[in-house]
Amino acid sequence: MASLRQNFLNRWIEKKVAQAKSNPLPLHPAIEDLRNAIYNDAVLYMAFTSMYDQVPQGYNDQVKNFETMLQIMNQILREGPCYSQIEDKIGLVGFPINAILDWAMGTEGGYLAFTNSLVNEKLYNILSVWKNFLESPDSTYVLVHGPINQPQPDYTNPVGWFSPVALEAIASMDPLRGQGNDPYDALQNFIYNYQCQPDKPHFGYKSWDDFFTREFNPGVREVSKEDWDPSVIVNACESAPYNCVTNAMMKDKFWMKGQPYSLLDIMDNHDLAGEFGDNSTVYQAFLCAKTYHRWNSPVDGRVVAIKNVPGTYYSEAPAEGYDPAGPNDSQGYIAELAARALIFIESDNDKIGLICFVAIGMAEVSSCEITVREGDHVKKGDPIGTFHFGGSTHCLIFRPGVNINFDFHGQTPSLNTSNIPVKARIGVVQ
Repeated sequence: MASLRQNFLNRWIEKKVAQAKSNPLPLHPAIEDLRNAIYNDAVLYMAFTSMYDQVPQGYNDQVKNFETMLQIMNQILREGPCYSQIEDKIGLVGFPINAILDWAMGTEGGYLAFTNSLVNEKLYNILSVWKNFLESPDSTYVLVHGPINQPQPDYTNPVGWFSPVALEAIASMDPLRGQGNDPYDALQNFIYNYQCQPDKPHFGYKSWDDFFTREFNPGVREVSKEDWDPSVIVNACESAPYNCVTNAMMKDKFWMKGQPYSLLDIMDNHDLAGEFGDNSTVYQAFLCAKTYHRWNSPVDGRVVAIKNVPGTYYSEAPAEGYDPAGPNDSQGYIAELAARALIFIESDNDKIGLICFVAIGMAEVSSCEITVREGDHVKKGDPIGTFHFGGSTHCLIFRPGVNINFDFHGQTPSLNTSNIPVKARIGVVQ
């Protein structure tokens, strides 16, 4: 039986298909460029045609072919993400393009298509167009208190991000909600936590991206006095623990069941990858689309290297089959393939030594912005970068022999964990 979320996505896609058919728009040049690439390459034409032929009966059958897929993607480039209120429930299509491709990604044709470097180059260009829209004042129409006035025919009862239901969804992600000075009331929770101007239109945010990359107010998330101990490692992102292993290999079959980590692939064969080795430790955690998306240094140390790595956007692990949560269930796999950023930090504590922070884009998260430079010295909790739009995941990689007593805040890493506050203790080196 389909979940409530899957039913919501199916209804959204049905409306999106109807919108594209009733009001077809001229294809944006970036969409047209992908279309031409598909038709001009026999392998790509086979892949994009077969992916829809291979979707089992009953799975997302509203999208029948790649031409419909392209038309819907074309519509999205002019839209901002918003909430729907359906029978007292709310829904967010956090990854709209991902929702369109959901079942097709899990097919053999989808695997062939979305690991293709030319396809990912074209997708990068498409996502860059959407990113430009989300960074523009035109995207602020979704940053309102109540119903959205701009036509949004693909959503049911669309509401803005400062409506009570959307603010409640944001507040529900706050691991400190209702504790100490952190208010439980959703509106007051937002004002207390985030830099904003509630008395101004759109809470003072200049674009959707400005809202998405919002910062905490000073003093809301700080490294505690006890955690300034050099042996303590703090959370680099406001994130939920997904996985933690102490036996990661330099080279492994990361596409297999269990999605083992392959360090050379994660680090894109960087020169510093050789400083690590078999039996390294990898901690991975997930960032929800509704939460804080900036990165902060987990240790005191010097930034010795940075690198943005181009990669995939919609490839998921073949071992996961038809993943209804794609790419959430493929977080280990995409650490090796997805567009990502690497930040190598030499800790001031010799027992920790060199670590690698890996920010991994998921689906529409096409931009991983590094805000530090090589040679910078960072203190624990200092800002080092940010994601732009969408849910995401990140890894911390430690060398063999670095023994860490991890603190998952009473949880076992999995897909069903809750946020640990950014800058809170997640481990102590022994």
